[in-house]
Amino acid sequence: MKKNMRRGFSLIELMIVIVILGLLAAMVMPSLTGKGEEAKRNLVCVQMKSIYDGALDMYKIKNSVYPSTEEGLKALTQTDEYFKDGKMPKDSWGQEFIYINNGGKVELISLGADKKEGGEGEAKDIKMSECK
Repeated sequence: MKKNMRRGFSLIELMIVIVILGLLAAMVMPSLTGKGEEAKRNLVCVQMKSIYDGALDMYKIKNSVYPSTEEGLKALTQTDEYFKDGKMPKDSWGQEFIYINNGGKVELISLGADKKEGGEGEAKDIKMSECK
């Protein structure tokens, strides 16, 4: 009697599996690319709102006004009162937030991925007033 046992896969079977995996990757990859930068931008908005709603509001309650543009966010880091260890959080790209107080109207800005003023697309500056 002849044993009809197969050991392993044939070359054609392996090729079919590789082609199927390639097709699946080609369909999934476009939807995943760019999501990392979008997540970083969303995180920056959350950080800015947290700074504004938390530390800046507490500062205003204690001092009756927001820090001036000249004082900037450094006014919040003079003590451990507003941030743990007196350290200001940085944006998703490791840069400090820009703080502007225009007559009591406060704006926080991140320069974005390019770390330069201006820019378009993923390199566009992120302003707290434009966050959803």
